[in-house]
Amino acid sequence: MDDSLYFSEQHHAVRDLVRAFARDQVAPVAARHDADATFPWETVKAMGELGLMGIPWSEELGGAGFDTLAFMIAIEELAKVCASHAITISAHTTLGTSPIVNFGTPAQVARYVPLLASGRVLGGFGLTEEGAGSDAGGTRTTAVRRGDHYLLNGSKRFITHAGVGEVFVVTAVTQPGRGTKGISSFILTKPSVELERCREVGIGHEPSLPALAGFSPGKKEDKLGWRASDTRELLFDNVEVPVENLLGTEGLGFVNFMRTLDAGRIGIAALSVGIAQGALDQALQYASVRKQFGAAIATFQGVQFQLSDMATEIEAGRHLVYHAAWLAQHGRPFGKEAAMAKLFCSELAMRATIKAIQIHGGYGYTKDYPVERFMRDAKICEIGEGTSEIQRLVIARHLLKGLLA
Repeated sequence: MDDSLYFSEQHHAVRDLVRAFARDQVAPVAARHDADATFPWETVKAMGELGLMGIPWSEELGGAGFDTLAFMIAIEELAKVCASHAITISAHTTLGTSPIVNFGTPAQVARYVPLLASGRVLGGFGLTEEGAGSDAGGTRTTAVRRGDHYLLNGSKRFITHAGVGEVFVVTAVTQPGRGTKGISSFILTKPSVELERCREVGIGHEPSLPALAGFSPGKKEDKLGWRASDTRELLFDNVEVPVENLLGTEGLGFVNFMRTLDAGRIGIAALSVGIAQGALDQALQYASVRKQFGAAIATFQGVQFQLSDMATEIEAGRHLVYHAAWLAQHGRPFGKEAAMAKLFCSELAMRATIKAIQIHGGYGYTKDYPVERFMRDAKICEIGEGTSEIQRLVIARHLLKGLLA
């Protein structure tokens, strides 16, 4: 891709910084955290110190003061070696922090964003429920107004950072019978479940944040991929949420969360491209040294065709990602482009990682090489933040808008 189409010298500097960090600090520990399913606190702390936990937010808010393109570059570079690290900054920034930045009051922004943007605590986003996955409008969690607070009851499923995080934006039904127009969003806080580790590394817990009684994480999910990323339920049992923790206008929670998901889809697309590129890098390296029939397998046409297909699709996917990011950064409509990028790149990640394993042969099926981890990490990209089927529906609605009236 011609970098000059989208990237400035500052973007190149961010890319070089994150690429070196990923190579030198993340790659050596990625397999261990994947195998043990442990949250990588040390490298997350280092990401915070580098400004990677708040890339698009202003320095006044504790962020790095860069832009959306720089954010996508960081996600892609991290995903080349470890998707769990990439989803940590993606979910934390887009899902956990951006709703407060975009829809919060000045007091809410001042209270929570500096903690999140600096990486002092982790944030999350509670939308998915047992019966409300692709049908996000099927929310059953309720919030009933009781004077100066709301009483929240219900649960959320598959929430990134549900255990390790401390600041969450969640949806709940405030006006039953109004469908999506009756859903509102709230900011909730709780302590991390890994307080001892937080004390050891010096991040992850902020004592001044109130522990809301009845708000707790469920059991940790034992996942196929993204195993170093913390995923659990969020449980609400008569949680008293102060009225000032209502995020945005009552009844607009669903609309605002859909806007948040549009942006999040670009992040998943960038992550997917990173996985695919990482798989291609590994396949190229392996094919150049692995010999069969007296020659490196990279000299065989069958292998060359697979490498060529991978490289071509990655190039196409990267254009989709940075075009959508450029539109978002410049305040232009990007919903269709985000869905296209997410759909194409997530499915590309699966194709590329399967090809990489095939090129590695039997070794690709072992943990001696990272390509098997890349394939496991790729699958969730076709599911999280809107399945491939939902992306196709979103794209079709944009294409047919006005034609079927």
